[in-house]
Amino acid sequence: MCLAIPGKITSIESRYDGLVRMAKVLFGGITKEASLEMVPQAQIGDYVLIHVGVAISLIDEAEAKKTFEYLEGIGELEELMPIN
Repeated sequence: MCLAIPGKITSIESRYDGLVRMAKVLFGGITKEASLEMVPQAQIGDYVLIHVGVAISLIDEAEAKKTFEYLEGIGELEELMPIN
């Protein structure tokens, strides 16, 4: 199953001579990178839905937390955990 996971943008940087905006996104203690090309209005502190490394939409904080808790409860967040 393909899921979009909610996370909070903690930093943003431009790459490739300013052509691509990338963000560090916090997912309940784990930080990953994601492209912001589909949500150019996204800013630090915003919550976004991430699908395969791309932010696909902005969401509010309450919805992000509710969705993350649901996904955590059904065991769909294992792919975010580092491999030991």
